[in-house]
Amino acid sequence: MKYRFASLMLLLTYLLLGLGSLHATHQRAAEITYKHVSGLTYDFTITMYTLTSSPADDARPTMPIFWGDDTGDELERIYFQPIPDVYDMTLNIYTGSHTFPGPGNYKITVEDPNRNSGVINIPNSVDVPMFIESELIINPFIGNNNSVQLLNPPIDLGCVGTMFIHNPAAYDPDGDSLSYKLVNCKGAGGYDIPGYTFPMASESFAIDGISGDIVWKNPVIQGEYNIAFVVEEWREGFKVGSVRRDMQIIISSCNHEPPEIITNNDTCILAGDYLEFDVFAWDPDGTTVTLEAFGGPFEQNPNPAFITPDPAISPDTAKTIFNWPTLCSHIRHEPYSAVFKATDSDPNVNLVNFKTTNIKVNAPAPENLTAEPLGNGIKLTWEKSLCENAIGYKIYRRIDSSGWEPGFCETGVPPYTGFYLLKDVSDLNTLAYRDDNAGSGLVHGTLYCYRITAYFNDAAESYSSNETCASLKRDVPIITHVSNDSTDLQKGNIELKWAKPVELDTIEYPGPYKYVVYRQEGIPWSNPVLIAEFQGLDDTVYLDQEVNINTWDKPYNYLVDLESTTIGYIGSSQKASSIYLITTPRDKEILLTWTAVVPWKNYKATIFRKEKDASNYDSIGTTTSLSYRDRGLVNDVEYCYYIKLFGEYSIDGIIKPLINFSQISCEIPDDNTPPCQPEISVYTDCEQLSNEVRMWLPYDSCSYDAMQYYIYYIPASTDQVVLLDSVDFISGDTSYYLHLGLNNVVGCYYVTVSDSTGNISVESRIGCVDYDACPLYGIPNVFTPNSDNFNDLLVPLDFDIGNPKATVERIDLKIFNRWGKVLFTTVDPQINWDGKNQNNGQDCPEGVYFYTCQVYFVTLEGMKNISLKGSVTIIRGKN
Repeated sequence: MKYRFASLMLLLTYLLLGLGSLHATHQRAAEITYKHVSGLTYDFTITMYTLTSSPADDARPTMPIFWGDDTGDELERIYFQPIPDVYDMTLNIYTGSHTFPGPGNYKITVEDPNRNSGVINIPNSVDVPMFIESELIINPFIGNNNSVQLLNPPIDLGCVGTMFIHNPAAYDPDGDSLSYKLVNCKGAGGYDIPGYTFPMASESFAIDGISGDIVWKNPVIQGEYNIAFVVEEWREGFKVGSVRRDMQIIISSCNHEPPEIITNNDTCILAGDYLEFDVFAWDPDGTTVTLEAFGGPFEQNPNPAFITPDPAISPDTAKTIFNWPTLCSHIRHEPYSAVFKATDSDPNVNLVNFKTTNIKVNAPAPENLTAEPLGNGIKLTWEKSLCENAIGYKIYRRIDSSGWEPGFCETGVPPYTGFYLLKDVSDLNTLAYRDDNAGSGLVHGTLYCYRITAYFNDAAESYSSNETCASLKRDVPIITHVSNDSTDLQKGNIELKWAKPVELDTIEYPGPYKYVVYRQEGIPWSNPVLIAEFQGLDDTVYLDQEVNINTWDKPYNYLVDLESTTIGYIGSSQKASSIYLITTPRDKEILLTWTAVVPWKNYKATIFRKEKDASNYDSIGTTTSLSYRDRGLVNDVEYCYYIKLFGEYSIDGIIKPLINFSQISCEIPDDNTPPCQPEISVYTDCEQLSNEVRMWLPYDSCSYDAMQYYIYYIPASTDQVVLLDSVDFISGDTSYYLHLGLNNVVGCYYVTVSDSTGNISVESRIGCVDYDACPLYGIPNVFTPNSDNFNDLLVPLDFDIGNPKATVERIDLKIFNRWGKVLFTTVDPQINWDGKNQNNGQDCPEGVYFYTCQVYFVTLEGMKNISLKGSVTIIRGKN
């Protein structure tokens, strides 16, 4: 039976009149799951657990479901049987399919009156419907989705004063990442149940967001409790769906302990290998223990995991063996969770415990990766992946060998190894690749090392292949020095050196040979000049006396060609530039920076300085970076510098280290440098409607003569900048400014700082306060207007720690009774309803009232509004 929402008022009337109370009181737990069929069609399953002893346990052969696209159906019940060995619980399964109109986010919901009576943390649970929902996100860019399956039934037992644990044994057939969070149980219309609370604990009640373990330390009062949690699925950082389960926990008065489980911690296995390990469960109280298992490994087809025996039942201690003959089809990015459950056999209450072992099935590495030089590139070859479900290969490259050995469970090639992804080969049958640096050629003298992995549809990667390395043949000149002539740095002539080709194919390229040297002013190779020619292969040094780099304002770039006088051009060296030193004056310091565009790796620099009237240069420091700050100088005094740079090629057979010198550069420090960029943080007082700006300089050396901070303010949703005030700079400490008199706290701030000569720093980063800096606006679901000076007024949640006007400009609140009559309205964010009918001034009777509220937030982007709806219960009691 299919139907469409004909009238929102009809639905509202159904919700407010509580027509669900006409039905039986037997619902204990439920969830909705789904599987993709094809296109936009999905199969849905409603799983419900009902009270077997209820007279109306068999009263619902169909169940209404709403698809989130303004349509709904009645799903037929296909299974109705009591669960063996589980007290007073019947399993109900309803199934059906639906085709959605197109991509989108759909909330699939089921509401069934009513819950079983006597649930401690749900007031008057007998009259409260059970509302469950699942989220289906249809997005063609992230692929089809099957919901998570919850394999462990949602009813468990516990003892007062004894830690309770439950795990839903969630399994995602798509291998998506899962996260868990506790939520309030919902009732009529999908609203949070008025007066609902999480179970009372002597220590804590929480869910582990990663494992899904629900841990209750420790139950205080015996009875039945209902809780709800949501399992969310994530794929490549995007949410793809969720399932909400409403479950029941039964706490009794007992004094024994749950069983203990001992087994493997998280592990991994190579696809194709057989995983086997023991699982033990023992009962501290010596009763018979039943040991069973759930989870993803047991859901695979073919070759599911299994335990032997299944279940394992034994006095005191039970033992079973986990077995899994893995296959390539089991490979996935996320681990599988094997959940082991142990149940004792106490005659009054059977307590349980859980242990989860995460198992990662990893792909074997591609084998026999080789690398051979080929022209100006390196050719890689490898063998095909042993797993046919792989979809391609990832090729990684680094300079020099790594010495890295992958860990036992370490797949892919992590960045800390120094490798980076060079190429993604999206064809499983492609088994070769030539690396020529995207057509620009690799660098002679460099050792290139490679690894390769196979990858899969869900981004899983195999173990890394062997590491293989190769370098280009030394069949061209390799420049080693482009240096200020160390014999006389003052002249500024450039000494150019290169290593001769030692692997030249003299048959393919017969002699005689010559070198041709080119020079370019600046780095871009746009108009090079031929400056020298040398006959033969042994003359590999040239002193360029036509230049003086000490008087030139840019580097020089060089290239050496190799030619045969018989056949002509053979090949060229890589280009290499001189070191170009830039000196920048600052207050009592000089900043040195340098560049050298060369084919080798420079790894260290020594800085030399000569002071006024000194005859020699002295070494003043060493660094591995490309800059150096020479501090503690005297303003208006000249200082001269040069850089000695150390480098090397990664292959053997070339001189190490390569030592090159920069030009000489002189500079005079001067106080034209403002203080460095200040840093700020902004702290908000939501109750007093104020923002405190804290500001400081990041290190002492940039605050020689800092004097004053200037504080600027940008009101919300404007480009207007207001200079608020200035405060004194405090050396080595933080300065403060308190911004008072605000209508709301939303806005942005930045500061600048000035020094004694009026230099002003760049602006700090902007620190902003948005609407979420204060408690988000919410309305309580209960208050007690009985004139006892406690909770007499309905005010927003967290009113005691934040004025709602800090971020809310106004509201539009309407409170009405179950017949839809409006009893109270206000635009004041503080509400302050005293529980009286605004129309006649009389007290409203105890009971549940409903509201709609538009909340208008002040945000950085402008005014925004959200819609709230829900219920609030008036409880008057005695004065």
